[in-house]
Amino acid sequence: MLNDIDSVLIDERKLSDIVKDLGKKISEDYKDKNLLMISILKGSVVFMADLIRQVTVPCQIDFMAVSSYHGGVKSSGVVKILKDLDIPLEGFDLLIVEDILDSGQTLSYIKKILCARKPKSIKICTLLDKPMSRKSPIEADYVGMQIPDEFVIGYGLDFKEEYRNLPFVGILKQSVYS
Repeated sequence: MLNDIDSVLIDERKLSDIVKDLGKKISEDYKDKNLLMISILKGSVVFMADLIRQVTVPCQIDFMAVSSYHGGVKSSGVVKILKDLDIPLEGFDLLIVEDILDSGQTLSYIKKILCARKPKSIKICTLLDKPMSRKSPIEADYVGMQIPDEFVIGYGLDFKEEYRNLPFVGILKQSVYS
């Protein structure tokens, strides 16, 4: 598995620092709100697990599974909900937690669907942001780090369901996915 990595983009220590910083900002911003953190599965589960342990205000969590990559390396633009949320959203201040914001198509779709369910507010927290890949006009309210337009894996991010268990974010060798 490590032989497939071109380079480590974000090591474990840097990831920890990013998550602590995001947790502090979120805690400050949501201290008097009814926070519901929504993890977009499967990619954000590692990030979400670390992030909620850094949030110091009361919060609830829920999970939503969507698919737009369908085994490829680029979003197909067609978003399919595989698992919907379990609780009604009215009265909650939602924070969508995502591993990576690249084309923005999936998050735009999710935000539109969730907005129709009448929460108090909706914001987005992403570990990684690839603004140069954006196809939909959407931005995150909390960004861990902007990254170059590379195919990244690890810390929950995958290629064909593998590499999620790496403790760092790495750049996958192009020969692996081309």
